Amino acid sequence: MRTVSGLFDNYDDASDAVGELEASGVPHADISIVANNSNDWYEGGETSNAAEDAASGAGLGAVIGGAGGLLTGLGIMAIPGVGPVVAAGWLAATAVGAVGGAVVGGAAGGIVGALTDSGVPERDAHVYAEGVRRGGTLVTARVSDELAGEAERILGQANSVDLEDRRRAYEADGWTAFDPDAEPYGDIENERDRVRNASPIR
Repeated sequence: MRTVSGLFDNYDDASDAVGELEASGVPHADISIVANNSNDWYEGGETSNAAEDAASGAGLGAVIGGAGGLLTGLGIMAIPGVGPVVAAGWLAATAVGAVGGAVVGGAAGGIVGALTDSGVPERDAHVYAEGVRRGGTLVTARVSDELAGEAERILGQANSVDLEDRRRAYEADGWTAFDPDAEPYGDIENERDRVRNASPIR
């Protein structure tokens, strides 16, 4: 299995990518979505008990990631350094388990630890986590070698963020790595627009 990820500035683009992944044959159990919810755009449910369930070993399968497709099982939780997120799938379960100390002991934070544990290079994991912190949506899929090319195409589409361009935009402001102890952004819309405008157009 390989792990393929894509960062999106727009949640709708990310959810479209999830639908394409499912349509291409990737089981929804192998797809995750984590979207910043600092501005309370998602009101589809109450905050889940995801952290407690993951820490107790129950996992998030019953809490996040419903039987009718990944996006039917969205739940709200908090990730250190990111703040409130809307999430579904295995990465969310691993990230919350990391926070609870049950799955990954990543000192860099739950989301970074979860990504690196699944095979994402640490340098990229920090950019993905920072992207979510600044208002983005991360889609991650565990795929077989046969589906890897199609998954990379879907998550690398024109509506996704170019990771290297985004890294350069962050570093231009003095950023070096995701900080799980940082305060979540107060004005997520302005920060997302500012960073998007600083990144080259794809």
